[in-house]
Amino acid sequence: MSRSNHQILPILSLLLAAVLWGLVWYPLRLLEAQGLSGLWLSLVGYGATLVIGLVWLWRGRGDWQHNAVVLGLMLLATGWTNVAFVLAILDGTVVRVLLLFYLSPLWALVLGWIMLGEHPGRSGLLVFVVAIAGAAIMLWDPAMGMPWPRDGADWLAVSSGFTFSFANVMVRKAQHASIYTKSSISWLGVVLVAAVWILVVQAPWPTVQLSAWVGAALLGWLGFVVMTVTVIYGVSHMPVHRSAVILLFELVVGAVSSLLLTSEQVQTQEWLGGALILAAAYLAAREQVGELRK
Repeated sequence: MSRSNHQILPILSLLLAAVLWGLVWYPLRLLEAQGLSGLWLSLVGYGATLVIGLVWLWRGRGDWQHNAVVLGLMLLATGWTNVAFVLAILDGTVVRVLLLFYLSPLWALVLGWIMLGEHPGRSGLLVFVVAIAGAAIMLWDPAMGMPWPRDGADWLAVSSGFTFSFANVMVRKAQHASIYTKSSISWLGVVLVAAVWILVVQAPWPTVQLSAWVGAALLGWLGFVVMTVTVIYGVSHMPVHRSAVILLFELVVGAVSSLLLTSEQVQTQEWLGGALILAAAYLAAREQVGELRK
């Protein structure tokens, strides 16, 4: 693979992941309408992906010898990230949940700097400021003042964004582990977190038609597999603060799709914030490609 492809493919991978994550709320809500709650959706959807991942886990079992602690932390972080995100996107409004989730560049910048020594530099800080300014504009509520979680869905979204950033730091630290190992570990984490959560809250067994179970499994195979692999590939090949900004494109996809597919309204300030976030994603991508000339 040429150096050019090595630099560009992570960007394209993350952009694809952002598009898919910005759209996944729609099939999730369709399945919830058939009677599958968020916890059961997480368990079944990611359980289906784990069927594939078990082979990868077995083949990559040697990776645990060198990265046991890091991979264990990644397992827990990705498990919470995905379950909390599913619950938040089902209970809250799409745009607000995505915005609160994507306070993650803040966590990514801090964690990447402290744990990985990845100083973003002036250009990285500029991209970060533009992205956060966009998110702040989209979140601003004159009645509430500064953005702040107001209910359970908001807190789930914020916590999901934080653990997402932490998981990405662990992905970067586990450089000796393969993408397939890290992907399958993340699916195992979701299954374990969802299963424990179901037991703790004693969520009843859903009474749904076979089509709902099949739909959740297909979402896992056709959606979660692709989304996980593309995120992990992209994050593994560029600094955490930069990948986090590129993934902000999910905000725009989520805003547009919710406008077209639901009765949720996107205000002028949200369009303005989305434009800034797009600009930040473009600058981050350009910075990555610009490294080819160095």
